[in-house]
Formats: sequence, C-alpha cells, structure tokens
Amino acid sequence: MSHLPELRYPSVTEIVTAARALAAHRPDLCVLRQVGVSRGGRPLHLLSVGHARRAVLVVAGAHANEPTGGSTLLHLAERTLLQRELRRDTSWHFLLCADPDGASLHVTPAPRTLLDYHLGFFRPAGPEQPEWSPSVLPPDRLPPETRALTRVIDELRPYLQVTLHGTDLGGSWVQLTKDIPGLAEPFAKSAAELHIPVETAASDAAGWPASGPGVHVMPAPGSDTAYPSMPDDARHSTWYHAHRYGGLTAVVEVPMWASDLVDDPAPHPDPAAALRRLARRLLTDAVQVEAVLGRAAPRLPGPDGPLLRAAKWALELVPGLAGDWSQAPPADLTMAYVGSVDAFGRRLPLRAASMLLRVLQEADDSEVPLLADLVASWSEAFAERFRARWVPLENQVEHQARTVVAAARHARDSAA
Repeated sequence: MSHLPELRYPSVTEIVTAARALAAHRPDLCVLRQVGVSRGGRPLHLLSVGHARRAVLVVAGAHANEPTGGSTLLHLAERTLLQRELRRDTSWHFLLCADPDGASLHVTPAPRTLLDYHLGFFRPAGPEQPEWSPSVLPPDRLPPETRALTRVIDELRPYLQVTLHGTDLGGSWVQLTKDIPGLAEPFAKSAAELHIPVETAASDAAGWPASGPGVHVMPAPGSDTAYPSMPDDARHSTWYHAHRYGGLTAVVEVPMWASDLVDDPAPHPDPAAALRRLARRLLTDAVQVEAVLGRAAPRLPGPDGPLLRAAKWALELVPGLAGDWSQAPPADLTMAYVGSVDAFGRRLPLRAASMLLRVLQEADDSEVPLLADLVASWSEAFAERFRARWVPLENQVEHQARTVVAAARHARDSAA
C-alpha cells in the first residue's frame, strides 16, 4: 500500500487526497478532520492515527518553500499504520499543511536546478508565517493558521511536536526546544547512510548549545541571540507552545541539494574577517534588488500582494543582519559556520529578487530582463560555490522520517 506520489513534491490537494485514502483504508485507526481555515479560505486538515492518549504532533508545510515535509508526513502516516509498535502507546497526529495559501504560491513541485526552484519561489513575510507570527505580532493579530495550530496543540497536549522543515542547499540539522538525549546518534547514522551532510554549525542556530553534531538546543527565552537584529525570535514561536503541557518541539531540517562545505568542523583561519566580507556582499546584492524595485514600484498596481510583501520583508532584514555579522564576534569559529553564513547571505537577496521577478513578470514590467539575469546568475553561482548535488527525494523523506521516529522514541524514554 503506498499513497505517496513519486519523483516530485506533492501538492496540498494530493496530500489531502492521500490522507483521505489512508483514513478510508483503516477507519478503525484513522480520522481525517478539518481543524481550521486559512486566510484565503483553504481548509487545514489533521490526520490522526491511533487512539493512545500520549501524542506526537507532526506539522508539515509551515514554510511554503520547504516542500519535503508533505511527502515525509505521508510516509510517516503509512509507517505508523504498518508498524504497530509505533502506536502501541502513542497516537500520531499529522497537520497536513500549516500554510496552504503559501503552498499555492510556491510553484516548483519538481525543480531540476536551483534556478528552477527560485523561478517559482515564495516564502511569506514573517508576520504571515504560521509558526513565526507570534514572535512578531501581538496575540490579537495572529493569523487563523497560527490559531488553528495552537488549538491543535492545546487539544492534543503532545509530548513531542515535530515540525518538518528544509533548506534549498546545505545539510541536515535538528533544532530542539529542549534536549532529547540520545537523538544525535541515530540522526548522524541516518544522514551518513543516505549521503546527506550534517550541517554542524547552521546559521539558523548560531550560538546555540549542541547535544551532538547538527543537533542544536535553543537557548532559554530571555538569553542573548547571535543575530539581535532579526525580529522573528524562535523562542516566541509556536514551537514553544507545547511547553505549557510539558512537551517540546523538534524542528527537522533536510536539504534538497547537499553541500559538503557545511559540515567541515575545522577552524576557520579568520572567521571575523570572512563574516565582514560576507556582510558587504549581502549589502551589495540587496542594493541591486532594491534599485530594481525602486524603478519599478511607481508602475506597479497596489496594494502589495503576498509576493511583493515577502520580497520587501526579506530586503528589510538585510541591513540589520549585515550589521550583526560585521559588529559582533562570530557565533562559531569553524569552516562549517562560515559556509552556512555564506549560504544564508546568498539566499536572502536571491529570494527577494525571485519573488520580485514574479511580480514584475505579472505586470510585464521593463525591468524583467535585468532581474531575470540576476536571478539566473545568482542561482548558478550559489550552486557552483557550494558544489550542489541533488538529494533524491526518497532520501530526503527517509532521513526526515527516521529522525522523527528517533525523536519520538528518545523523547518518550527520557520523559519516562
């Protein structure tokens, strides 16, 4: 029995159809229900497998541009049905897509290159992201997707929430809101077997303690952050909502394209100088995108749509982030960390340019050829610099699924 679409990333409709088929196949164990509605009127679905009170919640699609999670979620749902030991004392609950509106705008289900990926790119502005919005918005302005997710957590009180994320190019890593002793070993073993590098010093987790290579534990709320300019502090996200019930959250990241430059633990010869150089390049790249936006803006119809809001949001982050890199001591002194920052610095203006390009193409604007050349050249340079190699979709899914199962087992054992 397999309801997993092969060789490409499934759409939200395909994920829901597959989940409905699973629920119809085993109605004694499965329930598929609607738990909310997006801002655009799209339903949010939760698939539950098993009846035990102890619960694991798995969330896919929190970031529209990270498509592996939908495939992994379906794979895990099938696995929990087939392997009785996984549901012996645990029920599994799968939020099929936390942001269906965003998913409808990211349109690269089968990217062959980084350019393909970016030509259909979409990632919402921070206030519009369901997991991140509580870190940048007051409670009375949270989007309905966020409220639906927190209601599900309130109902299930999971001992573990796992949110399935990914990166375009790099390695795999895990972020934990509390440590899960024993997780690092199966995580590293799975990555090695599937030829996926471990991102040992991910910039997303800069300055966090590690319980093992690539397994990072978030600092407590109130402690200093490595990048103080960034407005979306993970410690105020929905990841911490499970803590009120004694639970924790694991964020499992997996790359679409792998790079062995992000798992080198060797000391960098001069990380501070390298970060200053990367900050200058980040500012220079962003200025090029801002110049295009400035020339085209008077010709664009208003109000701003989600693509333009997201592009502007990404550009607004650049000055503060460049300052963080230039002025503060490096959060890590390794080659891996500098490599991760290098990737982040390429990624941010490229994403802004990609989303702006889609806006300008829709408006048939005269700036399209210039911006299209920029997106193409930056995508090619990104792939070339990091010697990008495609990670087969089945390996992305298998590694993410193995890590989820290992996290559930070790979190349960450490709480016993």
